[in-house]
Amino acid sequence: MHSDKKIIEVVAGALMRPDGSFMLGSRPEGKPYAGYWEFPGGKVEPGESAMQALVRELQEEMAITVTHATPWLTRVHHYEHASVLLRFFRVWDWQGQPQAQEGQQFAWQQPGQTSVEPMLPANGPILKSLQLPALYAITCAHEIGRAAQLQALADGPAYGLVQVREPDMERRQLQAFVSEVASIVHARGGKVVVNAEPDWLAGWPVDGVHLNGPRLRHLTQRPDFAWVGASVHSPAELQQAGALALDYALLGHVQPTASHPGVTPLGWEGFAAVLADGIPLPVYALGGLKPEDMDNARRHAAHGVALMRGAWK
Repeated sequence: MHSDKKIIEVVAGALMRPDGSFMLGSRPEGKPYAGYWEFPGGKVEPGESAMQALVRELQEEMAITVTHATPWLTRVHHYEHASVLLRFFRVWDWQGQPQAQEGQQFAWQQPGQTSVEPMLPANGPILKSLQLPALYAITCAHEIGRAAQLQALADGPAYGLVQVREPDMERRQLQAFVSEVASIVHARGGKVVVNAEPDWLAGWPVDGVHLNGPRLRHLTQRPDFAWVGASVHSPAELQQAGALALDYALLGHVQPTASHPGVTPLGWEGFAAVLADGIPLPVYALGGLKPEDMDNARRHAAHGVALMRGAWK
């Protein structure tokens, strides 16, 4: 359908502050969609890598020197005049203060609370992705006990996203447990997704569903929840999750884990290799990891780190 259109490769950078806020810029006069808001960036020139293009574009547009940026998402957007391959980076550190070099405006924004408009059409899913926390926690009451799990949720770190994964619980038992988890997590400002059949969750106090591999493979459309994630183990599964417009994926196992003793871990190189064909949605690194692995995970294009046993110690 779009094969007759030229594909233009573009880079875009989300400047990130420690509090999670990020910067948007308005498109200058004389360009298509002038006045629309977007993530700063521009076209990749012949012979440039995506990272080189990002550094050059942000120098030209806002007079900053990027000193630390990590790959994040890859999106294709079809406009009337062309198809654009957008490579998004998160920019963690830079030198200089952003200053408009092309008459544009800049604005710091909070995830989930953007105050500028109109927004460039391609950016809706990107803005939603920025609401996802860096750390993602997975329950393991089947190992540490129900009471200990609830205690850890109440007294430990306030995780922004918690997956209830309790394969040994039958439906009614799981519903009761999810209700207790949700009351704790919601009170601390987090969201709850449940690893179970999507149609079980009607009326449960949850924010979404998490799909295991078999459930993902059998889906033809996205379940009707605010947040939907999936566990993936291959480029094909990752692309399917992207095609279904899911909100995130978990990819592992990066390191050896007690729950999968016979599984050969991906390692960081294997993790990056699965993402090499493009990253259509935020991907958390999973398997034998700790919060201290965050920088390494981001360098290998992860959105963040998912923890099971490591979340509750």
